[in-house]
Amino acid sequence: MWNDIIQLALFCLIIVALTPVIGGYMHRVYSGNRTLLSPVLSPVESVIYKVVGVNRADGQHWTRYAGAVLAFSAVSFIVLYAILRLQHLLPLNPAGLPPLSPHLAFNTAVSFVTNTNWQSYGGETTMSHFSQMAGLGVQNFLSAGVGMAVAVAIIRGFAGAQIKTLGSFYVDLTRSVLYILLPICLIAALFLIYQGVPQNFDGPVAVKTIEGADQMIAQGPIASQLAIKQLGTNGGGFFNVNSAHPYENPTPLSNLLQVVFIILIGAGFTYTFGKMVKDQRQGWALFAAMGVIFVICLGFTYWAEIIGNPLFANLPVDQTAGNMEGKEVRNGVANSALWAVATTAASNGSVNAMHDSFMPLGGLVPMFLMDLGEIVFGGVGSGLYGMLLFVLLAVFIGGLMVGRTPEYLGKKIEAKEIKLSILALLVVSVAVLAGSALSAVLPQGTSSLQDAGPHGLSEIIYAYSSASNNNGSAFAGFTANTPYHNTALGICMLLGRFVFMTAMLAIAGSLATKKIAPVTVGTLPTHTPTFVVLLIIIIVVIQGLTFFPAFALGPIAEHFALFAGKTF
Repeated sequence: MWNDIIQLALFCLIIVALTPVIGGYMHRVYSGNRTLLSPVLSPVESVIYKVVGVNRADGQHWTRYAGAVLAFSAVSFIVLYAILRLQHLLPLNPAGLPPLSPHLAFNTAVSFVTNTNWQSYGGETTMSHFSQMAGLGVQNFLSAGVGMAVAVAIIRGFAGAQIKTLGSFYVDLTRSVLYILLPICLIAALFLIYQGVPQNFDGPVAVKTIEGADQMIAQGPIASQLAIKQLGTNGGGFFNVNSAHPYENPTPLSNLLQVVFIILIGAGFTYTFGKMVKDQRQGWALFAAMGVIFVICLGFTYWAEIIGNPLFANLPVDQTAGNMEGKEVRNGVANSALWAVATTAASNGSVNAMHDSFMPLGGLVPMFLMDLGEIVFGGVGSGLYGMLLFVLLAVFIGGLMVGRTPEYLGKKIEAKEIKLSILALLVVSVAVLAGSALSAVLPQGTSSLQDAGPHGLSEIIYAYSSASNNNGSAFAGFTANTPYHNTALGICMLLGRFVFMTAMLAIAGSLATKKIAPVTVGTLPTHTPTFVVLLIIIIVVIQGLTFFPAFALGPIAEHFALFAGKTF
């Protein structure tokens, strides 16, 4: 156990150490300051702007910025959908894979454009190398870049005073991909190749297993896809079992690198926020709130898995290993729990163990983290502006409780900002709960379940929580590749990504036009430990109470039933 605790503590220390490094670098990039890569990349950046006709000095009102985001994402969807439907006619298809069905192509295209990367398919048996690279791989960069660009625009709205523009979407997107995602992923991909991850254009290899059976082992451009899927919190794997596959995750070092990448940019954005609002205490307060929730959830998941299955208590099995069902022996409970918490806290969705095989309370935590709104570090960019939404609510509620003026960073929080915040929260919550409710009563929904009882309900809730919050992980017993679920989950992904994003841009646009008032004795401090505690309470109360009835009928009911000796 002490070895597990040391590993988990080491991971947390690495994230704390890297946060100001990546956060400071991103601040320089988005501020247009010179970086170490500027001599090489600045000319490339200029050529891109010239080709697409963008003036980097031009700013966009929040409505134009949101319109550019939606238009760019729509074009991305159309291109990716076409690639998936025509992959049998396109090159780099050594396995001769057929095109995707219309409903699966719709779901997959929406999934990767919204940075969800939900996969209703097995990657190695469905996608050609061309689809993996030109389709999914490209969107891994672009959808991550969109989230990062929107986050920077929203920060400008919070930081600026009496301004009408939030920057240029196309400039922010270009800098996100060119200066941040591409260089880091290039180095990471080379390291992963060194660790044993394949990177080639070969087809499947036929091998004989130890038992003498014939098996086809897929290979292809895996390392390049793997690096960006983690750094960009995309999560979609080349293989069906994702990073539980030894080709995607061959060594302890590859495992550590990937799980650090999952959190890296989301954590770094808190530092970037502090730098851009010119008060680093504000950034560290956001980091502290995220960190406290993360550590508590990590400890709870580890405890739930290490105590093992009570039904095995009287059997001659090694209980010291904990619940090892669905886990790689080489990863064990600690690294499986860490990955499960990181991937659902950070809107990544990749896995190195099967969440469907976790203990009921161990599986509850990933659902809980997703339904908080993916704000605990969260997706690249989206985690920050999701947390800022709760900051506005905390400031407003805290101000009402103590009779202080609801202000954040010197700006009054008024009815417009609160209404937009509530709208954003309601849209995602309704998508999760309504989608789950319909799927629990319609035969088209229940036909996809592997298990009955509360675990079957958990499979449904997990799926719609994952889609609506743009995560992408799943309880693997849930068969989602049906016309009903591919369509319903796709709609939830669109609502969770673009309605929430547009509402936050509207809030930023409103705040950008306001004056910054001086701090007075009536101003609620938002950088203190007291405020961090208040913020955590507001998050847990608002979102926890929203989803508690669903959790009570699913994983919590299963937990008590299991300890009473009942299975489903």
